[in-house]
Amino acid sequence: MYDDEKNLYHYTYRKDGSETATQPGQSYDARGTQPDPVPVMTPEAPKKKKHTAGKVAALALVCALLGGAVGGGVVYGAGRMNADTTEVSVSGRLPEAVNVHQVDGKTKMTDAEVYAANVNSVVSINVTGTSGTNFFGQKVQTASSGSGFILTKDGFIVTNYHVVKDAEQVKVTLYNGDEYEARYVGGDEDYDIAVIKVEAADLPTVTLGDSGSLNVGDRVLAIGNPLGELTFSMSGGMVSSVNRTINVSGTPFNMIQTDASINPGNSGGPLVNQYGEVVGIVSAKYSGTGSEAVEGLGFAIPINDVFAMIEDIMTNGYVTNKPYLGVSAGTMTEQMAAQYRYDISSGVFIYSVEEGYAAEKAGLQMGDVITKVDDHAITSLEDLTAVKKQYSAGDTVTLTVYRGGETITVELTWDAVPAEEKADSDTPTSGSGRDDSQYGGYMNPYDLFDYFFRQFR
Repeated sequence: MYDDEKNLYHYTYRKDGSETATQPGQSYDARGTQPDPVPVMTPEAPKKKKHTAGKVAALALVCALLGGAVGGGVVYGAGRMNADTTEVSVSGRLPEAVNVHQVDGKTKMTDAEVYAANVNSVVSINVTGTSGTNFFGQKVQTASSGSGFILTKDGFIVTNYHVVKDAEQVKVTLYNGDEYEARYVGGDEDYDIAVIKVEAADLPTVTLGDSGSLNVGDRVLAIGNPLGELTFSMSGGMVSSVNRTINVSGTPFNMIQTDASINPGNSGGPLVNQYGEVVGIVSAKYSGTGSEAVEGLGFAIPINDVFAMIEDIMTNGYVTNKPYLGVSAGTMTEQMAAQYRYDISSGVFIYSVEEGYAAEKAGLQMGDVITKVDDHAITSLEDLTAVKKQYSAGDTVTLTVYRGGETITVELTWDAVPAEEKADSDTPTSGSGRDDSQYGGYMNPYDLFDYFFRQFR
């Protein structure tokens, strides 16, 4: 152990760490304990002896000294040899400068160059707001973080809807440290996209690429704000799958799958290809269920799927061409089939039809079960929602419908989402978002019923 007294370190072999000065005539054995006193003996007068033994002892002493000297010389020489031959190699290479390229869709870049070309266009987003009430009826204060990227020089920023929903205040931080208060422009929960705006000019912007050109195995990079603390971090990986359908809180999404590291706080940030182009919006991570942990399953929304909607939100505040059916509906089940004596047990069961909208115009009725949209099989509400995303208002489709024991087909032209529906579903503070904590025990069961059977119109 060490004893630090007067800024000096001393070794001690005593278990208690103390040091005891030796008294003249005393010594310590190897165990650190004081031996018994040696009795003092009165010396007798030396007797005369022959000097042969003395000569032998002297000769032995001389040999020992000479041997020690020679041995010491050998050790010293070996030490000198090691000192002369043992060296540490230190590279004299100078660090390479990272070139900042203009993203032109033609120049393939290193990872460092992709980061340099895009990091100034990525933002850190910090959100504060309220979400529901606690046991005492008080509003619960919330705070969360996410990422985004600058789309226009005058301050339009793209992020995920789930990053800014329920937001009362949105703060944006740029890579250079500049901070801005942002206002919510609009968004769409079914596509998990949102646009916010800061008042600024000449901001650095990203360049959008073609997500449809991605191949499995292509290198992609994610830049964002993982954990809300590690701002402007970059992770890399490959495209693991394209056109991967995943279900997030009951809503199906078409995604780019990647093994790039994705963590909470990365949501809304860009997924970038090797040419520095944004090909996706980082949105989700699969962490596993139960005791099964998984790694390398991150997902991003393909930019081709949502760019037209983003432009629509920037112009109108919401997605004006989002298809609208105009029904209250739910997933058909075996229990329902038994109750209503239907011959089918899957599809989308229509509970009611709204007057003046696409379903009524096409002749759909309460009790109908939609089983196909064009060639897409429909077994549940999730299927219908996924298929709707492939169409825009004004598109015409053929529905296959089960009615009264028979299968019929009807032509239907999608309507646009009405303004009042847009206001109900696309405003972050409306409380209609898919926040799982909302269903933890304080949501009215009738509201929950309405949530499931009215939002999929």
